[in-house]
Amino acid sequence: MDLLLWRHAEALDGVPDADRPLTDRGRHQARHMADWLANNQPPGLRVLASPTLRTRMTAEALTDDYHIDERIGTGASATDIVAASGWPNAPSAVLIVGHQPTLGQLAALLVSGHAANWSVKKGALWWLRSRVRNHRSEVVLWAVLPAELC
Repeated sequence: MDLLLWRHAEALDGVPDADRPLTDRGRHQARHMADWLANNQPPGLRVLASPTLRTRMTAEALTDDYHIDERIGTGASATDIVAASGWPNAPSAVLIVGHQPTLGQLAALLVSGHAANWSVKKGALWWLRSRVRNHRSEVVLWAVLPAELC
């Protein structure tokens, strides 16, 4: 299974938190990453977004065919995202458009096996792959891309 973690692009400060839109820079970040994803995404990619405006705007840079999932909102835990995505056994690749610190915590847990507060930059993408090798499950860090490199 492929699990792609995309942190929402830069958003305006303000309240209520859930209604913060992307800045001009954030829209630029989202478009560039979406262009890269459109050319490199795994087949059958299912896109799940947090219900916040900034994550929906980020997802919409890639597709209108995404699903809002409350389990990956601002109060989510790494376990919530695992459940929402079906990791590591979902039948297709999943892209999560979510938030810090949860995305970094999930990346740390899946890659290292230990909880830690790893940083995922605004607009960045982490691509993880689950595979079985020699009868053992492994997690492969397939790609890490900041928005500025796309």
